[in-house]
Amino acid sequence: MSARVIIVVLGKQGAGKGTQCKRLAEHLAIPHVSTGDILRAAVRDRTAVGLEVAATLEAGQLVSDELVNRLVEERFEQPDAQRGALLDGFPRTEGQALALDALLGDDGVKICVNLEVTNELVTARLSSRRVCQECGAIYRDTDIEAISGTCTNCGGDVIQRADDLPEAILKRLEVYERDTAPLLAFYEQRGLLARVDGDQDAQDVTADILEVLSERGIG
Repeated sequence: MSARVIIVVLGKQGAGKGTQCKRLAEHLAIPHVSTGDILRAAVRDRTAVGLEVAATLEAGQLVSDELVNRLVEERFEQPDAQRGALLDGFPRTEGQALALDALLGDDGVKICVNLEVTNELVTARLSSRRVCQECGAIYRDTDIEAISGTCTNCGGDVIQRADDLPEAILKRLEVYERDTAPLLAFYEQRGLLARVDGDQDAQDVTADILEVLSERGIG
């Protein structure tokens, strides 16, 4: 198997990771692998790991690193991920980063892109975000009147998630600083970290990321 191009995309909640991964996936012809998406898919498809995840969630417990690591490994076995992947939401902790290194072996992570945004911008973005309960499409509160609260993709209800309320955003940022922010030093020490200004129009952020990737011989 040829070496995979594994790109880790980091950033605070609301930094635009999902948007950029979708754009980059199309450009690079490798899949956007979102932890949330693979959790939902594994539960929906009732895979062996998915059944364990479902049982964990039904018990009101958090999904362990060990289960998340196995889900990612399962996702990497799928045909579309043989050339590589854009990782969104994984790794979240240094333990997960070490597990990813072990999983990839000689291939390794090629680059870690961090989308730099302020807490103020994150709060403004997330508090105005509305999400389709069915397909996960994202809207802004200013869109709601135009779409009458119904998703234009699938017809599902568009709502404000509980974790996008101001008090929940603050807690999510605290968890990010505690668990995920240390990964910046983890990847910087390995010469893999690239910092990109996330407070720009989406197309400008994409252009900056592609420039960084080109400098590393990726793309």
